Amino acid sequence: AFDGLTLMTTIGGTQNTSSTFLIDNDEYTVNSWIHENGIASVAYLTQDSILFIPGKNTGNTGGGQPPQAGLFKKIDWHGNIIWEWQMPTEDICEPHHDIALLPNGNFLVICEETKNQQAALDAGLEGINGSISLDMVVEVQPIGIDDAAIVWEWHFWDHLVQNRGPQYTATYGNIADYPELLDINVTGPGDNNGISDWNHCNKISYNANFDQIVLSSRFMNEIFVIDHTTTTEEAAGHTGGIQGKGGDFIYRWGNPQNYDRGTADDQILNAQHGVDWIPDGYPGEGNFLLYNNKHQTNPNRSAILEFECIADENGFYPIDDNEPFGPSELVWIYQADFFSNTQSGAYRLPNGNTIITVTNQQDIFEVNYNGELEWEYSQNIQCARALKYGYDYFNNDLNGDMNSDNVLNILD
Repeated sequence: AFDGLTLMTTIGGTQNTSSTFLIDNDEYTVNSWIHENGIASVAYLTQDSILFIPGKNTGNTGGGQPPQAGLFKKIDWHGNIIWEWQMPTEDICEPHHDIALLPNGNFLVICEETKNQQAALDAGLEGINGSISLDMVVEVQPIGIDDAAIVWEWHFWDHLVQNRGPQYTATYGNIADYPELLDINVTGPGDNNGISDWNHCNKISYNANFDQIVLSSRFMNEIFVIDHTTTTEEAAGHTGGIQGKGGDFIYRWGNPQNYDRGTADDQILNAQHGVDWIPDGYPGEGNFLLYNNKHQTNPNRSAILEFECIADENGFYPIDDNEPFGPSELVWIYQADFFSNTQSGAYRLPNGNTIITVTNQQDIFEVNYNGELEWEYSQNIQCARALKYGYDYFNNDLNGDMNSDNVLNILD
């Protein structure tokens, strides 16, 4: 097993409290944090041992989909809240699920916005009876101890295509000619209450090498990569940024029938979670890794999939005319007797192992590249995704001066 520290955040549900634990391979608790509010997904540790949590907001009942966030906190090693901010939902709509930490100290948040029925009809969505709720991304800059600023935005709503007619506001044309856009009619008309939670993005990750963002959309059965080098204005359009495509998708993968370059037989992803780029220096560096909740060969079994990131050194993803984005083959797959219909995730570790969370089965374990079990957590815990950090990840040496008093003694 990789010798590191595993971070687990319990799912509190509704407004229940939840906890975050940091343990070693012997399951000794190195540190823990108790949260008064439920957590929308997982907490993350920075290299200076600050815990970022996407908490459920004070007015959220927690009973709907997707899991709602909105109360964000930074907590130090000793449990002190050093920054806390409630996102004003009347301005930005509803945060949910995941966050991604950025090198500049900001973080990305998945949010949901709602467009009324007339706006949806005007865009070319047929048969809707009610509003449509769809996802967006914002970048938050923490300020002081209780304030923040929204410094960047991206919206699915700005990157739609339809083939119903030129009179509609969404881009009109042959769907297969616009792989960089999302077909507004891809999932049908919804029901008498409109369409709620259209995309259900459940994971957001960041690639510092390319300054790109990847989103996992459970209901689209796809991942989408967008350019973060854009301004907010460019992200709302189709030009600008290093890639020159504004906020349009620069890559998508998992379900090419969504853009009419494949059929149901070509669909690989089904309700997937936990997409990430494998970090530099790790076996498989640069590739994508994710948890496919319902793998195509057996819908009652999940699988961990690693597939090549086809981007060149400039972060450009090639695609041939009338063909879907590659790759068509997987680099690695791990499938055994485990299944979770919801949540879950997988992360590559520096020694080539993979730590896997199977949320519904309350199981967290680590396998090597041959699929052999190397470590398993012995306690049942409801956790969306466990993360594992190497000791050298932290700026302060956690093997040494634990209480930061500059002395090594029994207190450490």
